[in-house]
Amino acid sequence: LLPIEYELPVPSAQVKSAILLAGLHAPGETTVYEREATRDHTERMLRHFGAQVTAEDRPGGARAVTVTGEPELVGRQVTVPGDISSAAFPLTAALLVEGSHVVIENVGFNPLRNALVDTLLEMGARIAVKNVRDQAGEPVADLEVKHSPLKGVEVPAHRAPWMIDEYPVLAAAAAFAEGETRMLGVAELRVKESDRIEAMAHGLGACGVKVDAGEDWMAVHGLGKGPPGGRGGAPRIDNRGGAPLRPPGGANVAANLDHRIAMAFLTLGMAAEAPVSIDDAASIETSFPGFRKLMNGLGADIRKEGET
Repeated sequence: LLPIEYELPVPSAQVKSAILLAGLHAPGETTVYEREATRDHTERMLRHFGAQVTAEDRPGGARAVTVTGEPELVGRQVTVPGDISSAAFPLTAALLVEGSHVVIENVGFNPLRNALVDTLLEMGARIAVKNVRDQAGEPVADLEVKHSPLKGVEVPAHRAPWMIDEYPVLAAAAAFAEGETRMLGVAELRVKESDRIEAMAHGLGACGVKVDAGEDWMAVHGLGKGPPGGRGGAPRIDNRGGAPLRPPGGANVAANLDHRIAMAFLTLGMAAEAPVSIDDAASIETSFPGFRKLMNGLGADIRKEGET
């Protein structure tokens, strides 16, 4: 192999990683140019094993990542932290279900992956980041989460590479927020395991939540304020002591064989007025084996059809 300089046509940590790993076998320096900085787990891990990897920030949020080939790597102990993309579901459930107080330990808190937490904090979430430490070159933290009333925000396009897998569950959380949550620059959601913009818009609509969407954006109209389907106006409350309205739920949602869509709607159903079901849960095993057992252990009630 020979070293190259390569400019990614689209932001992709997977493609970047493949080229950097190939560059280990090429004499000299292999450089990948990305228009937007993507998750850097591979770079951190290579440094942990002794490779020489540098990252240079460039104008406009771009980055150049360079690996020096043919290094002398050394075996290291690695403790793999919990995946923020999986932690997102119990985290969001704790925010939505009244009375919840959950601590999620050993979560990978890489700054190029934790934009969901930043966004939820802007929405008013009570999330405390505790015990921040380094494991094998990766930042790790414990997240203490308490039930929180949320408000709608605008999520800027530059965050998309840092939270692309978390938009489905963010959309579920936005259904409970006061006002509109607008997510920009999310065109990649249309080419995931499913068209996630279409899947979330259709499923949320079935659950009584208004969603507007374009090719690279989505806006969820939360039920906490304003008349149905609109913006502004007086808060709408239910008749049980003045609590903000929750999504009606009560729908059977097509998961489209997409694990994140499936888990997002099960999470929404934990706090909706009526239970939410999905047509197929098998895809959840793709990324979160034990999801049902863990969530039920926290107090959720996820059942297979026919179970009592």
